[in-house]
Amino acid sequence: LVVLVLGGLGVLAGLWQDSRQLGFSYLTAFMFFLSFCLGSMFLVIMHHLFDASWSVPFRRILEHLAFLAPWLAVLFVPILCLSPKLYAWMSAAVPDHALHAKAGFLNKPFFYLRVLFYFGTWIYLSERLRFWSLRQDLTGDADCTHRMRRFSAVGIFLFAFTLTMAAIDWVKSLQHQWFSTMFGVYYFAGSVWVLIATVYVLGLVFRRTGALKQVLFPTHFYYLGTMLLAFTVFYSYIHFSQYFIIWNANLPEETFWYVAREKGSWYDIGLLIIFGHFLLPFLALLRIDAKLNILVMAPLAAWSWLMHYLDMSFAIKPVLNPDGFSLHWMDIACWAFIGGSLAFAFLRFWESHPPFPVRDPRLKESLTEHEIPPAGESGTVQEGGH
Repeated sequence: LVVLVLGGLGVLAGLWQDSRQLGFSYLTAFMFFLSFCLGSMFLVIMHHLFDASWSVPFRRILEHLAFLAPWLAVLFVPILCLSPKLYAWMSAAVPDHALHAKAGFLNKPFFYLRVLFYFGTWIYLSERLRFWSLRQDLTGDADCTHRMRRFSAVGIFLFAFTLTMAAIDWVKSLQHQWFSTMFGVYYFAGSVWVLIATVYVLGLVFRRTGALKQVLFPTHFYYLGTMLLAFTVFYSYIHFSQYFIIWNANLPEETFWYVAREKGSWYDIGLLIIFGHFLLPFLALLRIDAKLNILVMAPLAAWSWLMHYLDMSFAIKPVLNPDGFSLHWMDIACWAFIGGSLAFAFLRFWESHPPFPVRDPRLKESLTEHEIPPAGESGTVQEGGH
């Protein structure tokens, strides 16, 4: 609450001082935290589609994070109010050729309508999946499991479409002349990557406090570490593929985006993303025991937050600061306001419901598969009780 209030005061001060700077700072922080909601929604849907057992103990954490969508919808209001200062196409007196060609898509009424559709879809998906999960806790009815599975089969298509279009609308259209068919996947890959690292740490915290002590074992953390390694490679593949295709085609309407990000300190940020977002976590996660070592995974999770924020800044901030990266006090205020709001909502959810799906049919199977070594060594995830 303290962080939320201080951040909110900073946002109000920023609105009075420099609304354009506030808009870019707020958008960067918003896209950073939106990643946790959408990444969680994806993993919940995957859990039901594949009828997974190992992810059952983490599912309630993911459901609560996904259900932050209504709060994110409210937190998006400042972006709507500041959108003419963010998106050049909204205030272009004389449209350029690219905007003229995209006028059927890039216009204010359709933009605002799409915002309603995106958040409406995310709120509906997260609320229904969470509703039937909590109903399953009460009744244990197999129909709850079947409903969540069928709902996920349809929801995955809605999720993929809305995430892709939201990334294009809210980030890519900052420079509406740019073309990229991979931008939505790039945002998706980074979102799931940082979400997995965050859930790993949340699992450790709730296991230490006792809420998940009886259901989380080294195997579960090993699987999360393996997924983190997989998405480290996947994100890097997508980011490199986008760059390589644009570089190879050498078309002005595509290359200008990367040319702008090779100026000043943006070049250094780009190199840091290459080595910090890919190479460092890739090498750190290759060993099996590293995935179970708290001294490796906890700092790596914190590092993932830094890398993801720099990644969002790399995509958004050059429009405002073409000469290089700079950390403004409004960046910190917006980050604190949005992060404090979502943390407060998440903890309220967490305290109001069982910490894991107590009647999930796969729970027993999840509790019997925990044979990944090493266990009991200093600095590693320890075995819990049954």
